[in-house]
Amino acid sequence: MESQNNKRLTKAELEKMLIDNFVNLQRVLTNLSIKFDALSDNISKLLQLFELSAKSLAEKQGSEEGINFPPKDQELMNKLETLLDQNKTLAKGLTLIESKLRENNYPSDTGLNYPEG
Repeated sequence: MESQNNKRLTKAELEKMLIDNFVNLQRVLTNLSIKFDALSDNISKLLQLFELSAKSLAEKQGSEEGINFPPKDQELMNKLETLLDQNKTLAKGLTLIESKLRENNYPSDTGLNYPEG
């Protein structure tokens, strides 16, 4: 009889530990999702800054179509263009990761309504 009571107590403790771990995991995943969202926003802002810099440099040198840039400036423009493309790719990737984390945190097929954020 005492053996069964120990098993029940152990089972209850195990269930409580599993629930606590699940809640903690949800907190961590939510925090990670928020941080990815902030990182994605920061990368978007950085991308806008690079775009403004490229436009400013192009305007400073004249029309993009009519004037050939000096080799040093052309090299800088090429590097900025490459950096812009890389940042766009990173921003898209981070957005996809963040959306996947949201899907895993708040699956829509359970019928439950979870808060966004």
